[in-house]
Amino acid sequence: MARTVVALEGVRKAYGAVRALDGIDLAIFEGELLSLLGPSGCGKTTTLNVIAGFVEPEAGRVTIDGTDVTRTPPYRRGLGVVFQSYALFPHMSVAENVAFGLRERGLSRREAAARVGEALELVRLPGAGGTRPGHLSGGMQQRVALARALVIRPRVLLLDEPLAALDKKLREEMRAELREIQRTVGITTVFVTHDQHEALGLSDRIAVMNAGRIEQLGGPREIYERPATRFVADFIGASSVLAVRVVGPRTVEIAGGVRLDVDLGHPLEPGTTRDLLVRPERVELGGAGQNTVSATVASVMYLGDHTEVRMTLPGDVRLLAVVRGAITLQSGDAVTVTIAPDAFLSPGDTAAAGVGNRSERETEGRPGFPGASPSDRGKGDRRGPLS
Repeated sequence: MARTVVALEGVRKAYGAVRALDGIDLAIFEGELLSLLGPSGCGKTTTLNVIAGFVEPEAGRVTIDGTDVTRTPPYRRGLGVVFQSYALFPHMSVAENVAFGLRERGLSRREAAARVGEALELVRLPGAGGTRPGHLSGGMQQRVALARALVIRPRVLLLDEPLAALDKKLREEMRAELREIQRTVGITTVFVTHDQHEALGLSDRIAVMNAGRIEQLGGPREIYERPATRFVADFIGASSVLAVRVVGPRTVEIAGGVRLDVDLGHPLEPGTTRDLLVRPERVELGGAGQNTVSATVASVMYLGDHTEVRMTLPGDVRLLAVVRGAITLQSGDAVTVTIAPDAFLSPGDTAAAGVGNRSERETEGRPGFPGASPSDRGKGDRRGPLS
């Protein structure tokens, strides 16, 4: 089993009547990049601040390498932090910014200079040491902030939406660079984001948060393909929601009397009703045979590498399809669509048991932490020059 570096055990925090964290249990493993993903107000930044020591929880505890640090000040936790604003000193050069934490640790000038050069080389800014931050692009400033966090050789790296201020193209480039640097150094990393694409592309595991609780914890593919709750299914990727009546162990009926075969991996109970979700990339335009339905095109949106087609099925059922490239369909066109039986999702309405939340009663006087194992991990720890 992977070694736990950071653990949150029954952590609770409220701001007045707002419960920011509601009994969080979370283990973060050696060398992994774990993303805290969710909408504004879900508790992801509060979770990071609790780990960093900027916020003290009302209940529960935080451990790093098995040591309780719940009331340890931030500067004694051995963490590196990169904020969304980067927090660079404008009157200092890049090298002085990167060396700031080293001076606080009493390193000699020679050793500090060597480490600064090493860190700037790692983030691909080897010649920028004498430049002021104000003369750098947003992406370069982000690299400087990352170098400053890494140069102190922290036990854990905390990233609070560091790509949010960048434009889309630069954000995608920096996302790839950030992942490469994290894997090279092999540092345990916590990444806060509201962007599902960032989380899916960067993470070994994702904790999807909502209203101060963890809705689901797992690898990117598990989160996307097997959402544990309706919230996760709605938040991660687009979906069409079909209200169905179960008419057989593997057959459902939607409005308009259209029957569809479904394969959820288990039989359904006839006579019940439920909502099923379909990812748009699993909807095929055209086809014939099993689960082929007539539809009318409502709108077509060309987005360059793909096209979104919104359709109406019999009974005014709405369905979204995503097709690679461009297509010739127009609003009002009649089409057929095919949905494979295994394309349907049926997430529960509540978070899965043991996902990482405790009730208030459970957090009182119970410091034990449930075990966990990583899912969809990367290629393992690869220690680089700053480790």
